[in-house]
Amino acid sequence: MRAAWLIARKDLVQRVRNRSVWLTALVIPLALALIFGFIFGSTQDDYEFSARYAVVDLDDGGPVGELFIEGILGQIPGVELVRVDTVARARALAEGDPNPYVTGSDEVAAAFVIPAGFSDDVQSERPVEIQVIQNSQAEIEASYAAAIAQGYASELTSVRIVTATFEELVGGPVDRLVVGVQVLETPSPVTIEDVSADVRQLDGSTFYAAGMTVFFLFFTVHLGFVNLLQERYDGTLTRLLAAPISRASILAGKAIGAVATALISATVLVVVTSYVADADWGDPLGVAILVVAVTVAAAGIAALVSSVARTAEQATIYASNISTVLGLLGGTFFSLEFVGGWIGRLQFLSPHGWFMDGLADLAGGELGVVVLPAVVLVALGAVAGGIAMGPLRRGLAP
Repeated sequence: MRAAWLIARKDLVQRVRNRSVWLTALVIPLALALIFGFIFGSTQDDYEFSARYAVVDLDDGGPVGELFIEGILGQIPGVELVRVDTVARARALAEGDPNPYVTGSDEVAAAFVIPAGFSDDVQSERPVEIQVIQNSQAEIEASYAAAIAQGYASELTSVRIVTATFEELVGGPVDRLVVGVQVLETPSPVTIEDVSADVRQLDGSTFYAAGMTVFFLFFTVHLGFVNLLQERYDGTLTRLLAAPISRASILAGKAIGAVATALISATVLVVVTSYVADADWGDPLGVAILVVAVTVAAAGIAALVSSVARTAEQATIYASNISTVLGLLGGTFFSLEFVGGWIGRLQFLSPHGWFMDGLADLAGGELGVVVLPAVVLVALGAVAGGIAMGPLRRGLAP
């Protein structure tokens, strides 16, 4: 085993002096991760909802209308309210007409019109409505405005039903405003918690940092096994075989050197992208498990490719093509999972896909979520490497 470590150390020293290894293992993946992260990640991660709405209160500060304006609209993060006096002015703002009364205002996404007598009508049996004037150029914000008004209307309908039921129970009229406020202030017995995005999604910077890391990790591992074929061509392998070193030790040394180079590269990329690109990789232990597992898979595939190639040039071509296809299939540049159906499941034919999926689960889950992808990746590497060992050992001789 000592001979294997000596061979691995020799390969590591050679790779440190090789500029092409630096480019493949660190410079190119880091540059692409930063470029993609800054260009695409910022548009995905920094988005915060904001909207500008106009409000016309023809109810003259009635309690029910004021509750909607200040208690609902005024409490929504990112929403700016502009109070105007007339419906015509609100409609003009929704159509993009400048507002001379508000500095810096050009238009609003939607306008709410609280009709006259709104508070009194809500407390009676008379029909009532909140008018929403939508800006056709701000579809998302305008639709959100309509949803807010619809939600408030549904709440008021519930209040009417509860109030009418209460009057029947007590056998007479009650103060509907007081009862209505109590109903609105009563906490809902059922709440909805949305955790899907936290469990299954990487932010933009992390996605591209992880994608470029695993994509080029395969190229880095392949360099170690291609080096084995190159040494056979150069004649240096003959000297190793002439020494009292077993073929298994030679193969182990080459594999250790390739895996060590890839792990060092991946570690540097994880640390640098975390500080420079604000990538959030998740639990360090989980990340380490996934990185080691995917490196094992890459080593097994690299060994299998080298076992069928006759020359270093041929192995390089095979490795480049296979790594590129697996990387694209595994969602290192864009995820096929969003496509859905059988196309979305194609990513699990690639070790890259298992790695990216494991990181996505780790982003919002417990450490245990990495077990399945790690086991699959190690098994894939073990099977591919086991198939390759026989041909590699037989092909060591020049």
